[in-house]
Amino acid sequence: MTAITDEFMRQKLSGTRNFTIVVLKKGQYYNHPDAKGIIWEHGRRNFSLREEGLLAIVCPVNDGSELVGIGIFNADVEKTKQIMDGDPGVKEGIFEYEIHPTRSFPGDGLPEL
Repeated sequence: MTAITDEFMRQKLSGTRNFTIVVLKKGQYYNHPDAKGIIWEHGRRNFSLREEGLLAIVCPVNDGSELVGIGIFNADVEKTKQIMDGDPGVKEGIFEYEIHPTRSFPGDGLPEL
């Protein structure tokens, strides 16, 4: 394992910036017969948000739990709340969400395969 000095950590930590994490959970109408089409449109919207640079990382979760997704937004908490409140799945009660401010290193991302 690579040795990391305190100086290296301080230098790297000074370069972090703010992001917002969204934790997406099943809402009251998640199992409604019309939910599948609305979830499809939620996904289409996520692709659009990614193309606009607002949704840096999106991770659907399909493990049968109440958790259905995690998103990291390149926006502050207020802007992220506006985005999520306009989501078709949230508006229809299919999803509920939590927002958490965080910080990370610019350029972080999932490794290429």
